[in-house]
Amino acid sequence: MREDTGAQGPAASRLWAPEGPLDVRATLAPLQHGPGDPTLRWMPDGAWRAVRLAAGPATVRLSVVPGAAREVAAGATRQADPRDARLGGTTRGTLLDPQRGDQIRLDAWGPGAQAALEAAPAWLGRDDDWTDFDAPGFHERLPESVRATRRVRLGLKLPHGGGVLDTLTAIILEQRVTGLEAHYAWARLVTRFGERAPGHVVVSRGGPGHRPTTGTAAVPPRAGAAVALMLPPTGAAWRAIPSWEWHAARVDASRRNTLVAAAERESAWHRLEAGVPTRPGAVELAALERALRSLPGVGVWTAAETLQRTHGAPDHVSFGDFHVAHLVGQALTGRRVDDAGMERLLAPWAGHRQRVVRLLYASGAKNPSYGPRLAPQDHRRH
Repeated sequence: MREDTGAQGPAASRLWAPEGPLDVRATLAPLQHGPGDPTLRWMPDGAWRAVRLAAGPATVRLSVVPGAAREVAAGATRQADPRDARLGGTTRGTLLDPQRGDQIRLDAWGPGAQAALEAAPAWLGRDDDWTDFDAPGFHERLPESVRATRRVRLGLKLPHGGGVLDTLTAIILEQRVTGLEAHYAWARLVTRFGERAPGHVVVSRGGPGHRPTTGTAAVPPRAGAAVALMLPPTGAAWRAIPSWEWHAARVDASRRNTLVAAAERESAWHRLEAGVPTRPGAVELAALERALRSLPGVGVWTAAETLQRTHGAPDHVSFGDFHVAHLVGQALTGRRVDDAGMERLLAPWAGHRQRVVRLLYASGAKNPSYGPRLAPQDHRRH
């Protein structure tokens, strides 16, 4: 894999050091909608993200400047509590520790470059405050599996990724379908109707360790194929997509109509986002949720999945997703539960329920499989 950013260097750059340990890949992971997401790509020199900001579009490269950064080169490291083999989780990539002098270098291109440099640390959890969660009175009431995972995953943060419209459109595509189908639709529509990111960033996939993707994946399977870093479509571009293109992307009429309705409110989302403080509290997040759910077709699951990514919402759980409920029930009680059961289980940790869920996923807990995986449905020839 290689990068081609054109002849010109970045329009703006800065160094940023987190306040504590930071797992860059795990923190940014929720902002990537599948491995073929054209708006966020991992390259040998770090993560590249294309965003639309009020100041204009921008491309940002987030790369590690190590003091003595711990590189996890051969796949993964595991730190487990000896009392429970399930605990610990897996960290891939580079774990930053500012006490060793580790920093993040931020390089940006495009009209919104300076604004993007100011926003990027929030993507990496700068505004995610775990103080109350780690307070003795609260921490001691957590399940042992969550406490143990927190001890070894201090670098896991909740990202404040911004971009309400861009995130909302991606999440709407994930409603009621498999992740594979949703990621295919996102990658196809962004690639066809988005814009090339500032800096002319192109990825050439291939080389050592490259695994060609399957024919159903969003990224072309041919090794060495050039893949551009793309900005998500504007509201106007989403509205202008013809019906046959939605069909080719395997997007049904219900999701299409909801997404187009969201795109019609583009200016409202921008105004709403501009009025939210840097570290929103429960009141501000509740107001954002009400605004999102005022859109027909957006329910509790879509609002929660959006706010988890745009504002690092610590208490917004993805109710309506049976996979999440099953995992929480399995991890905490040894058996699957439904949404009502998950709500009861998480009630003692109100205010931080999504933190608990995220740590349960990071612990390595898994749902048992009882049958074949759901196969994606391709209706393009119907």
